[in-house]
Amino acid sequence: MDYLLRSGRVIDVSRKGGEFLDAELDLLVRDGKIAELGKGLKAPAGVRVIDAAGKLVLPGLVDVHVHLREPGQEYKEDIESGSRSAAAGGITTMCCMPNTRPVNDCRTVTDLIMRRSREVGGARVLPIGAISKGLEGKSLAEFGEMKDAGIVAVSDDGRPVMDAGLMRRALEYAKTFDLPVVQHAEDLQLAEGGVMNEGEVATRIGLRGQPPQAESIMVARDIELVEWTGAQYHVAHASTGRTMDLVRDAKRRGLPVSCEVAPHHFALTDEACATYNTDMKVAPPLRAERDRQALLAALADGTVDCIATDHAPHSEVEKDVEFDCASCGMLGLETALCLSLELVRAGVIDLHRMVHLLTCGPAALFSLGHGIGTLDPGSAADIVVVDAEASWTVDREKTFSKSKNTPFHGRQVQGQVLLTLFAGRPVFDPKGLCR
Repeated sequence: MDYLLRSGRVIDVSRKGGEFLDAELDLLVRDGKIAELGKGLKAPAGVRVIDAAGKLVLPGLVDVHVHLREPGQEYKEDIESGSRSAAAGGITTMCCMPNTRPVNDCRTVTDLIMRRSREVGGARVLPIGAISKGLEGKSLAEFGEMKDAGIVAVSDDGRPVMDAGLMRRALEYAKTFDLPVVQHAEDLQLAEGGVMNEGEVATRIGLRGQPPQAESIMVARDIELVEWTGAQYHVAHASTGRTMDLVRDAKRRGLPVSCEVAPHHFALTDEACATYNTDMKVAPPLRAERDRQALLAALADGTVDCIATDHAPHSEVEKDVEFDCASCGMLGLETALCLSLELVRAGVIDLHRMVHLLTCGPAALFSLGHGIGTLDPGSAADIVVVDAEASWTVDREKTFSKSKNTPFHGRQVQGQVLLTLFAGRPVFDPKGLCR
């Protein structure tokens, strides 16, 4: 089926020369691609017309940090359920982390993930390969064979690369394949035993904290290595004000350093842990308000390159335990857009900046390919239609994920996905707009 989206507010900030497309337009989808944009387009025979008046029409969102748990932990999530959850959040492209079982540290596992993604067909799933074999931080994985199989970056996410010598070699090796190195920045000696942010809240509720410096010290070390090697380096789920200062300074000096911020870090603080709700336990931990404010400033001034969910599903087995014992991680795919819209309504960023952070920004950062994060004619018709004013309540029982560990359960939000098209096919259509 082909579609004509009529009279939506079409926003695309990927255009060359820095020009933004922001206008009430019609958008024609034919044969899975964006065929034409314009005013008053006529619907060819057999094309389904969808009234998008008063709604946002955006490129499909791009999330460069998700955990889909397949292979090995499909009871938490798999590529099919994760793709459904992504579609419900308007996300059509995901980069999945390698901490699967077995670890994605070789071509065989990369091939499996790519094949399962094609079979499911609900979203574009692009794997991130491991830096070290088995995520053990001892010897490098085979970047070249994984790149041939389809990885777009390397990371030991979930574990930091503690060995500076190994990190140097990883940066040099990755540079030969034009692969970004994504670091889970955490000094394990400083963070040891900490289950939340070190500070007033941790002291008050009697939980052991880890200092923000556990993150920023690792980032500072890595930036020295980037200056030495010239390799592309990306800070995953950056959470502290000092990290923002370090990344900002590195950019000022022209170093190939970038970072992402997760919605839970700009929407919540460590005060959320005061109820001992294990859905609030994440790595890096929710920080103090001063760090949250620093993240907001960095989102506004261009220091932050993209918003990424760090979607990390866990079952009740891992979460329905004492806070100290619970696994770290939160759901994020279905709430990233509405939480990002909160930044727009609060005047932290404008709508164009938000679209950049969720679409063409991450796509360009990880060189995901032409046509991702854009509405250019000829591109794959990855499109999300959003009612920015519609209110809804986050409900863990209604998530499309296999897991329920959202920290936003019960939160009233605004911004509802009405339709998600992936390569021209409706993958989320709760209102039946395409029928």
